[in-house]
Amino acid sequence: MKRKIFYFLLISVMVLSACKTTSDIDKDTEPEQIEEEEILVEEPVLPEPKVISRNLSDEPVMSADELYLFFMEQNPDADREMIIRMSNYYIEEASVEGINSDCAWAQMCLETGYLRFGNLVQPEFHNYCGLGAIDADHPGEIFETEQLGVRAHIQHLFAYAKTEENQLTNELIDKRFKWVNPKGKAPTIFELAGTWAADKAYGEKLDRILAKMELSTVGK
Repeated sequence: MKRKIFYFLLISVMVLSACKTTSDIDKDTEPEQIEEEEILVEEPVLPEPKVISRNLSDEPVMSADELYLFFMEQNPDADREMIIRMSNYYIEEASVEGINSDCAWAQMCLETGYLRFGNLVQPEFHNYCGLGAIDADHPGEIFETEQLGVRAHIQHLFAYAKTEENQLTNELIDKRFKWVNPKGKAPTIFELAGTWAADKAYGEKLDRILAKMELSTVGK
């Protein structure tokens, strides 16, 4: 009898152990919860655009490569090798005479329609700022080479930007230099309106091109 009771108790214990609840099993086997780390995505910080002075005698901030890249954005069909040469001529010639090559480049873009021409002045004139372009009988000055055309442009800007106390470094080739009086009457691009050009909005047009040039330097 005692043996039967012993076996009964033993079997009861085994049955209870086997009847563990599903919730207990799930609790024992549930994998640990891994907290996901918060991933912070930082916004890219773009560099500030270069600030170009509108003063014709100030130091430029655009390199020859940047002038070239800006121009090609505006006129992708232009002769790339020519624009590389031109950008270097403008940097070089303006530096010699203390003229802001950024402003001179913007004026060349405005006057020539980004070297598309189409008015009185023709590409073979190498006249990049409309010097002497008045009418069909006076279509503009003609220069032998690209560099001389750039030099004449810079010299004419010199006449507007610099006073009589300042002297040119290179030999004068701008035939219209003497007609700018008084010298230094347009120290910034804005005074070129109504002086260099009859267009009262001339300075604002140059300003808009310079603003585009500034934005073109972002991320480059």
